Amino acid sequence: MRGFNKGPQVVPAKKRRDTIDLTQGEPFKLLVVYSLPILLGNIFQQLYNMCDTIIVGRLLGANALAAVGNTGPMNFLVLGFLSGMTSGFSVITAQRFGAQDADGLRRSVAMNIVLNLISAVVITAVACMLTMPILRLIHTPAEIISDSFAYIFAIYLGIPTMVLYNGCSCVLRAVGDSRTPLYFLLVSSILNVILDIVFIANFHMGVAGAAWATVISQGVSGVLSLLWIVLRYPMLRVRRQDFRWNWNFALKHLNVGMNMGFQFSITAIGVVVLQGALNNFGSTKIAAFTAAQKVEQLVTVAAGVMGITMANYAGQNLGAARIDRIKEGVKKAAVISVSFAVFSAVLACLLSDQMTGIFLDKNSMSPERWEEILDAARTYLFICAVFFPVLFLLFIYRNTLQGVGRGFWPLMGGVFELVARTAAAYTLPLVWGYAGICAAEPLAWVAATVPLAIAYHMILSKFKL
Repeated sequence: MRGFNKGPQVVPAKKRRDTIDLTQGEPFKLLVVYSLPILLGNIFQQLYNMCDTIIVGRLLGANALAAVGNTGPMNFLVLGFLSGMTSGFSVITAQRFGAQDADGLRRSVAMNIVLNLISAVVITAVACMLTMPILRLIHTPAEIISDSFAYIFAIYLGIPTMVLYNGCSCVLRAVGDSRTPLYFLLVSSILNVILDIVFIANFHMGVAGAAWATVISQGVSGVLSLLWIVLRYPMLRVRRQDFRWNWNFALKHLNVGMNMGFQFSITAIGVVVLQGALNNFGSTKIAAFTAAQKVEQLVTVAAGVMGITMANYAGQNLGAARIDRIKEGVKKAAVISVSFAVFSAVLACLLSDQMTGIFLDKNSMSPERWEEILDAARTYLFICAVFFPVLFLLFIYRNTLQGVGRGFWPLMGGVFELVARTAAAYTLPLVWGYAGICAAEPLAWVAATVPLAIAYHMILSKFKL
């Protein structure tokens, strides 16, 4: 890997064996090698997120599971925005790394620190204040509103820990290190499972215990990631002068970061609207929908992984002025992703009942309610599985455009997704009932993917550095 040509305090990247230069080498192999640790990390992240659901569902019952599921869109609304924003900030970091600009790299890391800190404080305060009003706005059933509030309020209080971990992980991935975040996530996953059981089974903290287990676990992985950066990455150690405020540089970060954040939030608003429509079908359908979505998120985890990979791949190659490699990388990523999508669809359809059953205790409810839950979850997974290839391609086009600094169209993709999901959620159920709610998800994926694919081909064909 080429060394940096600026900044005496930066260690040449070629001496860091745990980083990958995405601007050199065969794209297919690079994408696989770079994405594999992220895939493993995301699987473990899904697993420890699912632990909340499994333990809550089995130890506290279907209503408690419905309460956690009811807050899922609210969780996505806020944490999705922050996750998108931290990822967006690091796109500039990846571009500076790809351009071999050592001073710019450190300045970008410093800007990440400042912007993430401000965001964490402000959004934590706002989210906590709006928790109960939003729960009422989405027509949360009376029997689950108390548990819903206890769970999501604790999650919101822990926003700074999430920002710390995501911010550190995104910076590491921007410089080609996709393995280190995995190691700390493994520690966090094990800790989360232990704390889930202790807080719920031993301390009887209810659904709030599951939330605090998640918050504490993320905090541990965030602190470990930060210490690793400070101790092992001299090229990322910022100095006092790196914090000098520069509006143009700040706006570059904000342009990408806010676009990615709002794109997630716009999508999340549609999910909140969908949850409001779903709540009209009662707590049994909510529990089934929650379990089915967890299954979907697990089997399609590779979609988001390839999105993260392409954002950093495109960012580094943009910095290195290798537009040809970006185009080649997208083609190779599409082949990988569609293959994963087909496998994921088969897995979801064949193991629908078994995977849904992980989240709930069959013996804790009547046979009639159990069969209703399995049937409702099966309906959701069968409908969505057909469109998994569209979902996987959505992440490739959206994140590649973000990686090359063209955030407008990904933002508009979120708008298209919002409109389609909202329209479907309140029209299709009139004809298909609960199945109409399920169909709203894949229709939203299609509505976003088609214009993003067109935008990608138009923009890359005319791209000017």
